Amino acid sequence: MSSAQPADRYENVPTAAVYDTFAETATRLTGRYTRLSDAAPSAAEREQWWQKVLELRATKQAVPAHDRAQLIAHIDAWEAELARLRDDRG
Repeated sequence: MSSAQPADRYENVPTAAVYDTFAETATRLTGRYTRLSDAAPSAAEREQWWQKVLELRATKQAVPAHDRAQLIAHIDAWEAELARLRDDRG
């Protein structure tokens, strides 16, 4: 048996469910950026994190709910960013 992931881990997932994952991932990342902004030691860093929140919101609103390729690309990128932020806390 092979444990390799399929090329499209959402292959058998309805687009509506992919969108739900997209929205949830955006919400988790928004929350992380907001916490980082709130805890920032300087006004400049606070603003930097808050700008990321605003950019993420704009991106989320710009992606069509039916565009699976964009939804999945953003899910993957945002999950990688969440992992990077977790690792940076170390």
